[in-house]
Amino acid sequence: MNERYQSRGPRSYNDRPREFHKTVCSDCGAECEVPFKPTEGRPVYCRDCLPKYRKPRF
Repeated sequence: MNERYQSRGPRSYNDRPREFHKTVCSDCGAECEVPFKPTEGRPVYCRDCLPKYRKPRF
């Protein structure tokens, strides 16, 4: 592969390393990690509690 193309970095969003942030679940209080920076004042749910709060898809 040409060197000039290798220095461009990730080719897509999926190629980037994901940065996880530690937080506490707003429902059960368990410590968990999420792939986004939690916003103060907005609830964050762990993997077990999230399905209870998801809106149904049609």
